[in-house]
Amino acid sequence: MGRVIAVANQKGGVGKTTTSVNLSACLAQAGKSVLTIDIDPQGNTTSGLGVRKAGLENTVYEMLLGSCLFEAALKDTKIAGLSLLPSNIELAGAEIELVGFEKSQYLLHDILKDRRYLYEFVVIDCPPSLNILTINALTAADTVLVPLQCEYFALEGLSQLMHTINLVKKKLNPRLEIEGVVFTMYDPRTNLSMQVVEEVKKHLGGKIYKSIIPRNVRLSEAPSYGLPISLYDPKSKGAEAYARLAEEVAARSVFA
Repeated sequence: MGRVIAVANQKGGVGKTTTSVNLSACLAQAGKSVLTIDIDPQGNTTSGLGVRKAGLENTVYEMLLGSCLFEAALKDTKIAGLSLLPSNIELAGAEIELVGFEKSQYLLHDILKDRRYLYEFVVIDCPPSLNILTINALTAADTVLVPLQCEYFALEGLSQLMHTINLVKKKLNPRLEIEGVVFTMYDPRTNLSMQVVEEVKKHLGGKIYKSIIPRNVRLSEAPSYGLPISLYDPKSKGAEAYARLAEEVAARSVFA
C-alpha cells in the first residue's frame, strides 16, 4: 500500500508545487510507482508535468464531484512510472459545490482507499490555504511534507500549519504525521537562511530533511517547458538536490 504524502504549506511562494513536481519525478526515475494529485486550482503541478490544463474533460474537480471515475481523470506523464490526476481553474468552484456533500472532508480519502495500493507513493500538491481541498488532502494523507522558504516570515507560517495538522489529526485523521520539513530557496551567502534552518531544527529536530533545495535559476525555468528539473537540466544543482530528497523520502517512508 502506497504512502500518501500531502505537500502543504498555508503560505504561498515557498516552493510547494516545485517540490511536488520534482519529488514525484525523482521518485519515479528511481524506479518507484508514483501518483501525483494536483488538488490546487491553479493547476501548476499539472502544467509542470507537461499536461495542458485547458480543455481537460476530466480532472480532480469532476472526480471529487462524482461525475467521472478516478481512471477517467488519470493522465500519463513524460516520466515512466509517474501518473497524474490533473486540475485546472474549475476546481476553484469545489469549495462551494462540496458544501452539501455528506462527509465532504473524506471524498479524496474514499477515492484513494481502494486504489492507493497501486502505487508506492502518492504525492498531493495542496493549495496555499486552509480550505476544503486542503482538508481533503490532509484527511487522505499519511504524512505531511512541508516545504519551507528560508526567510523570517516562514517561521510564522510554520506554526500556523502545525496547528492545522494537529487539528486535522485530532478531528479527522488520527494517523496523520509530519513527514518532514524541506528547506527551499536556500542561499548559503545570507545569514538569514542559516538562521532560519537553525531555528526550525531547534523546534522539530529529527523532522528536518538533510537535503536542502538551493535558489536555482534552472529550477525556475523548468515549469515553463512543462518539465521537471530532472529532465530539463539533470546536472543542475536543483536536480541534484531533489534527487537527494527523493532518496531520503524513499528511505524514511516505511510503515511501522
